[in-house]
Amino acid sequence: MNQSQTSAPQANPSALLPILLFLVVYLGNGIFFEYIRPEEGQMGFYVVSVVLAFSIALIAAFLQNKERTFDEKIHICAKGIGDDNIVTMLFIFLMAGAFSGIASQAGGASSTANLLLNIIPGRFAVPGLFVIACLISMAMGTSVGTISVLAPIACAVSQNGGLSLPFCVGIVVGGAMFGDNLSFISDTTIAATKTQGVEMKDKFRTNIRVALPAAIITLVILIVYAFMSRGASIGTFEFNIWQALPYFIVLAMSILGINVFLVLMAGILLFVLVGIFTGSLTYATALASMGSGINGMFETMIVTILVASIAALMKENGGFEAILAFIRKKADSKRGGMYGIAFLTAFMDIATANNTVAIVISAPIARDITKEYGVDPRQTASLLDTCSCIAQGIIPYGAQLLVAANIAKLTSVSLIPFLIYPFVLLVFVVISIQKER
Repeated sequence: MNQSQTSAPQANPSALLPILLFLVVYLGNGIFFEYIRPEEGQMGFYVVSVVLAFSIALIAAFLQNKERTFDEKIHICAKGIGDDNIVTMLFIFLMAGAFSGIASQAGGASSTANLLLNIIPGRFAVPGLFVIACLISMAMGTSVGTISVLAPIACAVSQNGGLSLPFCVGIVVGGAMFGDNLSFISDTTIAATKTQGVEMKDKFRTNIRVALPAAIITLVILIVYAFMSRGASIGTFEFNIWQALPYFIVLAMSILGINVFLVLMAGILLFVLVGIFTGSLTYATALASMGSGINGMFETMIVTILVASIAALMKENGGFEAILAFIRKKADSKRGGMYGIAFLTAFMDIATANNTVAIVISAPIARDITKEYGVDPRQTASLLDTCSCIAQGIIPYGAQLLVAANIAKLTSVSLIPFLIYPFVLLVFVVISIQKER
């Protein structure tokens, strides 16, 4: 561990008040509207906008530190927002939104899923659902989108084969989190790599050493289950090979480590051409779908800007130093620093129910821990993404479980015992940290 001291604000726990206020406003109202007084047709944790909650937190951050003028605080926020990694991340969010919108409108996700389903034997329907969820999520870059596409199919497999519905749906959620964690165009990957200043391909190589063994163990468990059960009659699903092809090309380009901007631009162009060629898109619907996809990223972008501002003010006021002082008391090695990053990220995800937001909040502190404890930035980026995805894939009030439960007409809590992959991944994360000294 590097003991050299750099000029930094004095530790000030009260500087963390804005983030605590956010937790009270967002988490408190979420619990109230989800479990105490539910609103009909409304998911409790989405009654209070995360943007509103962070806006209140930003106001609190501005009211602190009377020694700074309002203009000085604006300048601090501007420096935080203007960080090269934050700007790059915002641009990638825009392109990822356009890609997601046009890919969905062109029929790419459904055709890809149906193509793979037609290949899988009925007995291996459940392992097949897991593999398909992994591939679709890696290609789409969104776990919620993957769950929306595959959860209805999981329900059909459950009904046709007489299999447990929570089990089939839980398997889809696990596979979706695998892809979300590794995808080059996932907002979590973008946030984790850009905030730590590492290349996506390097983070992928570090990340896959943990995620792939966990996925293989999960798949083995599911194959054993398949042999012990009677299997399911999946049925025949319609697909268009041309509509599925761009996803496989984008996936291959990502794995090869091609620049993410080039990957996204190529994906958008391919889906425009394929969509018009197959008749699933017109010039007008292509433009509209890209615009809709970009609009869907606006909340994430605004949250990123707000969090960057709050983080800059908290750091200036000594909040980060207070967290680091706490971690120093508990950790005296690289291993301890890595556990600090893991717990911080998981806690922020449990508090915010949003893995991208959790990464953006944790990233500046994680960067300081990385420098002080000699952690490889690629490991830090991997920990940020993996730990946020583990927490997000388990909490019953996260979008992933809520969407899956809503489609399957189940309670989100009923899915938790069947989330095999996130729990196996947690074990491998602990093993990977324990190997460090």
